[in-house]
Formats: sequence, structure tokens, C-alpha cells
Amino acid sequence: MTDRTFPEAFQQTAATYPDAVALRTPGDTVSYTWREYAEAVRRIAGGLAGLGVRRGDTVAAMLANRPEFNLQEAAASHLGATTFSIYNTSSVDQVRYLLEHSGAKVVITERQFAGKLEESGSPVEHILVIEDGDLDRLEPAPDFDFEATWRAVEPDDVLCLIYTSGTTGPPKGVEHTHRTMFANVETLLTVCPSGPGDRFLSFLPSAHIADRTLSQYIPITTGAQVTDLADFTQLAAALADTLPHGWAAVPRVWQKIKGGIETKLANDVTGVEQKLAYWAIGTGTRVAERRLSGTPVSTVLRVQYKLADALVLSKLRAALGLGELRWALTGGAATPPDVRTFLMGLGLPISEGWGMSEYAVLVSTTPDQVRYGSIGKFLPGVEGKLAEDGEVLMRGAGLMRGYRNDPEKTAEAIIDGWLHTGDIATLDAEGYLAIVDRKKDLIINAGGKNMSPANIEGAIVPNSPLIGTVVAIGDGAPYNVALIVLDPDAAAEFAEQNGLDADPAVLAKDERVRAVVQEAVDTGNARLSRVEQVKKFAIMPTYWEPGTEELTPTMKVKRKSVSVKYAAAIAALYSGDQE
Repeated sequence: MTDRTFPEAFQQTAATYPDAVALRTPGDTVSYTWREYAEAVRRIAGGLAGLGVRRGDTVAAMLANRPEFNLQEAAASHLGATTFSIYNTSSVDQVRYLLEHSGAKVVITERQFAGKLEESGSPVEHILVIEDGDLDRLEPAPDFDFEATWRAVEPDDVLCLIYTSGTTGPPKGVEHTHRTMFANVETLLTVCPSGPGDRFLSFLPSAHIADRTLSQYIPITTGAQVTDLADFTQLAAALADTLPHGWAAVPRVWQKIKGGIETKLANDVTGVEQKLAYWAIGTGTRVAERRLSGTPVSTVLRVQYKLADALVLSKLRAALGLGELRWALTGGAATPPDVRTFLMGLGLPISEGWGMSEYAVLVSTTPDQVRYGSIGKFLPGVEGKLAEDGEVLMRGAGLMRGYRNDPEKTAEAIIDGWLHTGDIATLDAEGYLAIVDRKKDLIINAGGKNMSPANIEGAIVPNSPLIGTVVAIGDGAPYNVALIVLDPDAAAEFAEQNGLDADPAVLAKDERVRAVVQEAVDTGNARLSRVEQVKKFAIMPTYWEPGTEELTPTMKVKRKSVSVKYAAAIAALYSGDQE
């Protein structure tokens, strides 16, 4: 597989399944068969070539999840061009940096982002706006030979750039070739099997390697169908419309699914129906707890679960639009244990996935291999080990070619063929990996105790839907404190129920809000050792949005930036002067 190129795979898939639907939007508002997809790719490739795009050039996109993303991505790849996507939440300065750093020749966008691109003043030669018909008006070069062009693409040509989140500095441009990305696809298919006609839902940012792999490169390889969802607020309806066979989401989405079920059962279901639902979910949870801890499930419990599934759980999965799910991935951050247990108890085939832009998916499990506290084993084709300090090192065919225009950073990341991931972990005798934290994020308190902020934060966040983000702080300090950010949706609901203004600055000072947050912190502290516990906290008077000073586009905390921006609030927690 790794000697192929994606244009070759695309042409083979389109020829094999010409009448099958390849791309669509919910409700089939827009739909492309593989034949129509191939025709659009030929037309757009010719048009880009007419603009001067050649093999080795870079084409950027700033688009929501819509079929045009897939079309332009495949078209540029057929020219041997390198593609990359810009996070839609990026600031003007970030857009300028990415376009200048990548050397992009053309950027394809939609009207809602065009102003930001123009304001960036980047030196791209062409900005093409979808709604203005710019792609449709492109004319191919007179001597353009589409067939010869895509056949000239080589496995070691750079297929795509994936820019890192930039938690510790400017984003780095990870270069993946056709060869390395095929290796990643091959690896991922061992836990996420896919075949012709399988249905996927694309809603994660296309700038992230997860959506790019699951919604572009795997479907091109296997003939799976992709439903593109541009509006995240319509996710529930899109799931019911798509009925995906495979799906990936970040922990916060899974938490909202759990919270939605619990809220509906508490408020909209009564009497015998409510009792039956609670019994069925409780039965499923007990089975999941045993599976996660490696404890055998008794015959009696298996019989009870079968009945619970027939009466309630299968109907819940169907109502969520997840009744036909064969695999599901959660990743991007640690999934709270109670959320994972709840979802497994519903019968959802969910696996934890851990990876990074530099190597798409390093570790995961099949649903029958799950373990408490573990993210799984190194996948086939991925060789991994721990350094003396516990840092995860890995190598394999899916490893990036390097960082664009940055040989020094590449040399720091890849030493003697091993990628130094920056994650600290433990590895048990059976090969199960448990991530402790990012190497640079570990808290070392005044007493020299090493602690994982992610572990502390993960003990608190699941205890209340009102909590969106927790940032644990304590490096060089006598005890730990935390900055706590409210979840906008849950905060708005809480405000309405309690007759409050939904302004986060108002909620942050309300005693009822503080009582709920205090209870969540106390519950989390009970799960932590004394030295790990959060002694004081401050509720932030603003919501934190992805792609800002506080959070990366994938919702990772920019700890250094937060510590600088909120230095006064942190100092007040240690001095006891916070309001």
C-alpha cells in the first residue's frame, strides 16, 4: 500500500464505485457520486494548473466541513501539490504566519473567511472564494494533461502539511508524504475498519490530522461515504441523518452526549419508563466496569445486559443516530473514566486513540481491549518504547518527513530515527500505555513533588457540566490552585433556571455557581492525593474560545500563555486576595 499515491487510489476507487455516493451534506442538499467527484477533481485540477500550480507547490484552504474541501484537496493532490488547511478560528496574524510560512500559492476559502484572508496581507497569488464561483470559472492551461500529471506524482512527494496546535510557540508545519500517510491509513484501519459505502460524518476541523485522515484519505482508499457538517450546532440532527458506521469525537462531545441523556431522563421521562431506563443504564455500566478492570462478567449479568440492551440501550443508541456504529474513537485529550464507562455501558464500541500530527495514530485499542487508565497499545507498524525519564519514543513508516523550513526543530524531535513525543507515560508488562502528562507541563511543587496537571484537571472537570476548562497551577508553589472556566452552554442553562444573567462575569461572582464548582472540586480532590489537591480556585469571568490566547483550535490549554495573561489572578489565589 505504501508505494501508492492518493491520486492513484482515488482514480481506482472512482472507477470501481462510480455510481455510489461519495460526498454529501445532511439531507442530501449537496451530493456527489464517485463519478461526479472525479469529474470535479479533473476540472478543478485543470483550473489550478491554469493558475500556475505545479507539482511541489502549496495550496491552502480555509473552509468549513463541506464537500468543496474534499474536492479541492483531491484536485490539488492530483497535481502533486502539497495541501493544508487553516483553522477557521485563526486570527489575522495567525493566518498571515501560516500562509507565509507554508509558501502557499493559492488559498481556497468561503465568503465568511475571505475578509480575514485579505486583511492578513499574505503574499498568496490567488484567493478563490467558493460562493463567488471562483472555482467554477477556472480555465485549464491549454496544454494540461490531467492523466500524465497525476501519474507523475511520486510516493515521496509531500502530500500535506498539518500545522501543530502551537501550545509552546509558533505552529510547526508537519510534512507528510503520500508514503507516510498511506502507512498511517493502513495502521488506522486495523482499529477502524472501513469498506465501500461505509458512512462517516466529518465535523472536526479539517486542519487537524484526525479529520483529514478519517474524512479524506481513508474514504479515498476504501470507498467510504462522507457526510460533511459545516454547522456544529446541528450535530445531533446530522448523526441521525448520517447513521455513521465509524465516528470520532473529542471528549467534550462525548461528555455532552452523556449529559444530554442524563438530563432527558431526569426531566422528560417518568414512572416505570424512567426506572427501566436507569436499571438498563446501570446494568450496562456494571458490565463496562468489569470489562475495563479485566474482571469476568458473570452469566447472570450477561443475561441482564442482553435484556437491558433489547429493551432500552439499543433504542438509546438508535435515538442518538449511533445505532449502526461499528467503531468510535475518542481522543485529543483524556476521556474522563465515568464518561468512558457510561458510553461503553450503552454498547457504543468506543476506543481511546492517542496520536500527534507527527505520526497520526500511535496507540489505540479495539473495543474489546480497553483498560482503565490506559490509552491502549502501540498499533501494528508502530514501534514504541519509553526513554529513561518516561518520555514516549516511537518510530515507523508513518512518521513525518519533518517540519517545513525547520531542520533544527526536526533534529530535536527525531533523534536516531526515534520521534520524541514529549509525552510522559508508563508501560505495563502487557504493552498497555498510560499517559501521565506532557513533559513540559508537569508540575514540580516547592517540595520537589512531580504532578500531572492533566490528572488533577481530569479529576475535577467531569463532576459538573457547568465546568468547561480547569487549569491546575502549582509549579514551584507550596500547594495547587486552579483557574476554572464555565461551559457556555451549561452556564446559559444554569442562568435561565436560576434567573441569572448569562454573562460569565456575573456568573463567576454568584454564590450558587461557586457552590456547584466547589462541590465539583471537593469531589475531584477526594480522588487525588493530598499534595495533588486544589486548595483554592478562581472562576474566570469570561468564556475561553478555541483559537485564542488561552486555547488552541483543538481546545488544548496554552499553559504558558495562560500563566502570563492571568498572572494577577494566580498571584491573588496564593496571597488570598481573590474576590
